[in-house]
Amino acid sequence: MFARSFALKAILSASALALTTPLAADDSSDGVSAPEQHFTGDDIFGLSVAADPQISPDGSKIAYVRRTNDIMTDRAVSSIWLIDVRSGEETPLVTGEGTHVSPRWSPDGGRLAYVSTESGGGPELHVRWMGTGESANITALAEGPGGIQWSPDGTQIAYTARVPGKGLTLGAAPAKPEGAEWGKPIQVIDRLVYRRDGGSYVKPGTTQLFVVSAKGGAPRQLTFGEYSNGGAVEWSPDGSKLYFSANRKEDWELEIFGSEIYALNIASGDITALTTRDGPDGGAQVSPDGSQIAYLGFDDLGNAFDQTNLYVMNSDGSGSRQLVPGFDRGFDGIEWNDAGLFASYEDDGEHRVARIGLNAAAPDPLDARVGSGYYALPYTGGQWSVSDNGSLAFTTQSSVAPPDVGVQTRRGIRTLTSLNAVSLAGKEMGETRELSVTMDDGTVIPAWIMLPPGYEAGDTVPAILEMHGGPYAAYGPEFSVDYQLYGAAGYAVVFANPGGSTGYGEAFADRIEDNYPISNVPELMAVVDAAVAQGFADQENLFVTGGSGGGILTAYVVGKTDRFNAAAVHKPVINWVSQGLMSDLPTLIPRYWLGGLPWEKPEEYWERGPLSNMANVTTPTLVLVGADDYRTPRSEAEQFYAALKLVGVDTALVVTPDSSHNNLSQSPSQQAARTASVIAWFDKYRTDKEAE
Repeated sequence: MFARSFALKAILSASALALTTPLAADDSSDGVSAPEQHFTGDDIFGLSVAADPQISPDGSKIAYVRRTNDIMTDRAVSSIWLIDVRSGEETPLVTGEGTHVSPRWSPDGGRLAYVSTESGGGPELHVRWMGTGESANITALAEGPGGIQWSPDGTQIAYTARVPGKGLTLGAAPAKPEGAEWGKPIQVIDRLVYRRDGGSYVKPGTTQLFVVSAKGGAPRQLTFGEYSNGGAVEWSPDGSKLYFSANRKEDWELEIFGSEIYALNIASGDITALTTRDGPDGGAQVSPDGSQIAYLGFDDLGNAFDQTNLYVMNSDGSGSRQLVPGFDRGFDGIEWNDAGLFASYEDDGEHRVARIGLNAAAPDPLDARVGSGYYALPYTGGQWSVSDNGSLAFTTQSSVAPPDVGVQTRRGIRTLTSLNAVSLAGKEMGETRELSVTMDDGTVIPAWIMLPPGYEAGDTVPAILEMHGGPYAAYGPEFSVDYQLYGAAGYAVVFANPGGSTGYGEAFADRIEDNYPISNVPELMAVVDAAVAQGFADQENLFVTGGSGGGILTAYVVGKTDRFNAAAVHKPVINWVSQGLMSDLPTLIPRYWLGGLPWEKPEEYWERGPLSNMANVTTPTLVLVGADDYRTPRSEAEQFYAALKLVGVDTALVVTPDSSHNNLSQSPSQQAARTASVIAWFDKYRTDKEAE
């Protein structure tokens, strides 16, 4: 939630009620478990997800990361696999102990760089010689490298890595006697953003740019200073320069959208700014002849949202112009090679990749539909790469299974893997259909309903309105563990892209400018009305839930209507003052979302928060949050829980240990238990059957 970037995409606490349901059912009469026909919490452990497909320069092979949930360790295990594009044959490439990620081909396709923790220590940069199958540890690092890029001649690898710093010190503790056992030392914090979701408290230090020989040896640090450098690293074709994005301004801490594109002369170390706009620029991709640079960015007008545009400039930074300026979609990724310039974007609930002509009026979209690996909920997104002959490797899209690896060549589109065909064989999954929803002003609200397994035409069934976060994000007809578990419990799931959702143009996203979450309420109620009117949803058994942006919407909705039997609020924003000052985005929320600091606009902060409607809440409401969530901090959920208690509304608090804002930071068992708690809470208030 609350992120705008270029790529700008539970266990019950001891004090909560014991809201659990079995992970799998035993419905046999002789004590022998029969195969469960519906998706269960146990099935989360059988899931594998394809990610980061990297096609070789000649288009003949694809290396990708396979993430498989391991029931014995209760975590996802990442390995690297290789696919022969012509035959479809798949072989393991880097497996075994540790985590193995980020495969990147050398320019000649003869080697593969990747990051691994196989030694048992920290992440290491490795290179594998594809001909011999031998691998070498190129350099060991304190933390994982990012932005891995081979030099054009294949002799060096550029990457980014964190360089530890000392941080501010104030005074000193007394001398510690030999053999004494003292408490932990004090922390001194002097940064505005001192903790980040998923990364805990920020350690002193900065991210810097390095190069290292592809045969190993000591790396060379190229950037220095008190600001981080190195986003989206790119080599010039002659190997003399590196292009990267960074915010190197003196007031970088206060300017969340202050990044520029820089050129670094490798021989001299000189750094030159190529862009100077008031707004972020990044994602540089150099043309094959080195004369031009494509990049992403937007003008910072102080709005809560601005679509990211695609630009091209000369390699010295001159002559910048926007490409396909009449195309009303925001770009989130680009790649430029011998096959042309390619870019990706969200469009009507899908993630697409298109060729971009330098003088074209519109993109030329490829047929492939790219799918998201965020299998907890049906967000759009995904990953892709393009070979020098124009073949596209991508993560596939499906509403009934997590993504596989697909390829689009001149021969057409093929799905090359079937990672979950065996584990999900025999499972009856929920079916997703579109809903027709039009507001009084003629605006169409894209919406879907996932019907429970075994649904028969004419049935009306209990229905859950589930709302996406962001709010500048989008759902689509993609796979969701949570939805399949809801469906197996007999619930339909209604989901939509209300105003603010991306992929429908700037004006649609701006429907929530200066009024979020207020203006979304009538849109979401219209979606529920449509599910009832079209004969799917039982109006006597309606429920509501959502996380992050969907969490604040859930908390806000129950203060505006009592039509829902029960609610489940995941990781919400409850108090815009505490959210703006305690989350990891203090430079975004006050200025861009609320239009000023809390003491400048106290009425605005109060009116747009769920606490303003607290006296009206009667809906039984479960509250859920990750213990280590720093995006919408745990204190937000706890405020709402206390408020519900104080007004006498039935409630319970679910806290997932060691979990950040991202649902996939939870272990598979925690994901299953968290969703089971929501189902048990809703079952408690269903009127079509006795609560279990």
